[in-house]
Amino acid sequence: MLKLYYSPGSCALASHIALEEAGAPYVAERVDFKSSQQTGPAYLAINPKGRVPALVTDRGILTETPAILSFVAQTAPKAKLLPDDPFVFAQAQSFNSYLCSTVHINHAHKMRGYRWATEESSFADMKRKVPETMAACFALIERDMIRGPWVMGEQYTICDPYLFTLSGWLQGDGVDLAPLPKVAAHRKRMSERPAVQKALADERS
Repeated sequence: MLKLYYSPGSCALASHIALEEAGAPYVAERVDFKSSQQTGPAYLAINPKGRVPALVTDRGILTETPAILSFVAQTAPKAKLLPDDPFVFAQAQSFNSYLCSTVHINHAHKMRGYRWATEESSFADMKRKVPETMAACFALIERDMIRGPWVMGEQYTICDPYLFTLSGWLQGDGVDLAPLPKVAAHRKRMSERPAVQKALADERS
């Protein structure tokens, strides 16, 4: 059985939703960031990066959201969480890579400035920049990336739980959803899916 390590409010929600969508047998274990459990020896033995998500499989441990999403989708083909066409699959990977390498990093500057600087003044400057950089990212997603009704068009894919997860950070990042009607509609559509409701309920309990 798969085991997902997550922390509420983190990007691990995307993997949590994907596991539900796939109907995969799994258990979810919370990592308590408030007590710094992610940097304790027990969790570092699972994921030396000290971050979530981490997915324990019978072949080893996977980390990084795009990798976990792809694994879940490819091991549950009946769920049809990936496009069959190799080019469209690469486009889906490109979208998820953008969320991982650009959007998430911009968000992290709000509370993880110590990863890039040491001066307190630098942390404050990074935090002030977050509403601008996140708004710019989502303006691009709104204009050029969401095909509708799902990210890749008619087919629901692993891009959708990832976008839902990161768009859930916008309000806290000071970004208004009003100029992002496609993103807002996507959030509403996602929130109605049983898999999303189940994952959210699990993480809130």
